[in-house]
Amino acid sequence: MAVPEELDRRFAPPRPAGAAPARHVSLLDVDPDLGAGLPPDRLQAARAELTAPVLRLPRGAWDGNALAPSGHQNVGLLVLDGILAREVVLADTVSTELLGATDLLRPWSRGSQPELLVKTVRWQVLAEARLAVLGRTFTRAIAAWPEVNAALMDRACTRAHRLATMQAISHLNSVERRLLALFWHLAERWGRIAPDGVVVPLKLSHRLLAELVGARRPTVTSALASLARSGALLRRGDATWLLTGDPPGAPTPEVSRLVAHRRRLLGERAG
Repeated sequence: MAVPEELDRRFAPPRPAGAAPARHVSLLDVDPDLGAGLPPDRLQAARAELTAPVLRLPRGAWDGNALAPSGHQNVGLLVLDGILAREVVLADTVSTELLGATDLLRPWSRGSQPELLVKTVRWQVLAEARLAVLGRTFTRAIAAWPEVNAALMDRACTRAHRLATMQAISHLNSVERRLLALFWHLAERWGRIAPDGVVVPLKLSHRLLAELVGARRPTVTSALASLARSGALLRRGDATWLLTGDPPGAPTPEVSRLVAHRRRLLGERAG
């Protein structure tokens, strides 16, 4: 069954296996934050004009390239809800990025530039997801609403900032520190306050955690046991996670001094 005509025939994919048929929604109804910069007199018109088909993806493997458009005039896909994992397989290592509501993504490859580093990108739907397909019709309509376009660009930049944070986390010098930093990072987005700490309501396996922090699964298992003994991170009975205490990450005076020193050296060399 083909993706509906409203995808402008330029996405031209078959519907991903297991995905429910698309239906149109007002993008500002399902994601009101995108219209936060619009004055009231323009908001109603934008709600009517900015529509997109929505695909529902069940849990399991997903072929993101199945939605590859025939042209490059499409904005991409906007996650409305659910959780996806983007896995980059390089040699015998898997690095994973978690994606959720508000994330903007383009899972297909343009294929216009040769790649010397051989890698594979895989997608997993960890929790049933809904994706708004921002195709050519949307691209033409968004030109009249620069405030919404700016909000989408903010989303792309936010994702880039999170990736930079994840890279910094993977550089911490012990897996315990990496895991603790990872969970506080996830809590910024998905956490909720509880009487005994901060709950991170994600059911993450030891294997997936290892892929997120750049470690081996047995090492992660040992580190989680140590964090549980200290009470800093506990796995709850429903397989979600509880953080206690204060988040890590504030540089010590010594680290701040070293960083400032390195910056001075870099400045001298640059001059």
